[in-house]
Amino acid sequence: MTAIHPTAIVDPAAELAADVSVGPYAVIGPRVTLGPGCRVGPHAVVLGPTRMGAGNEIWQFASVGDVPQDKKYGGEETFLEVGDRNRFRECSTVNRGTVTGAVVTRIGSDNLFMAYAHVGHDCIIGNHCVLASYAGLAGHVEVDDHVIFGGYAGAHQFCKIGAHAFLANNSVATRDVPPYVMLAGSPGEPKGVNAEGLKRRGFSAEQIANIKAAYKVLYRSGLKLAEATAELERLAATQPEVRAFVDFLPRVTRSLVR
Repeated sequence: MTAIHPTAIVDPAAELAADVSVGPYAVIGPRVTLGPGCRVGPHAVVLGPTRMGAGNEIWQFASVGDVPQDKKYGGEETFLEVGDRNRFRECSTVNRGTVTGAVVTRIGSDNLFMAYAHVGHDCIIGNHCVLASYAGLAGHVEVDDHVIFGGYAGAHQFCKIGAHAFLANNSVATRDVPPYVMLAGSPGEPKGVNAEGLKRRGFSAEQIANIKAAYKVLYRSGLKLAEATAELERLAATQPEVRAFVDFLPRVTRSLVR
């Protein structure tokens, strides 16, 4: 049965699966849907419209689904959608979307948001990402799968971060970051390939070598971007792992980090 502490406040319009637990002094607002196995810790706040899948953990003092921190927001109906098995640790914050953006903030599955991490309005986050303590995403940021933000790392509004990228502690992405790239500094600069992360995720030595060669085409060859893109397209025909570079480049809107 649902375990709701007697001091918790759960709105009658919230929908909680049968085995959801809600800790002391937590607040669950109207139009919040929590799937099977979700756990809301003490003093945490979940506001809606928010829909969360199964097995999510919201730790003490976290705030999930509140209104966007946008001066243009005028009380319109916007949304937060969350997948499965995400962990929102102490004092992390996630805001809903805006009508001037995508209307919805969307988070995939198996992500970890460490203490004081922040996800701004209209962000889109994939799966298996980590935002370490105090990492922050401004509004409209897109983060693909398996991205890691180190402590205090951040992304500027409308930035896109490609899959398997790694942002070092205190780094700031002010432009779009391709897949596999390690970013460091403020403003952030590319510092090579996230080889250690790729090893941990099962990439072979040959695949990592191919990705490093593709990185050199993009950043060390002296080719113009159009020329580098054509060479990456050629490599991707026989090296599928390079395809991520090719697919990412047409998505770039804030210019490529260089």
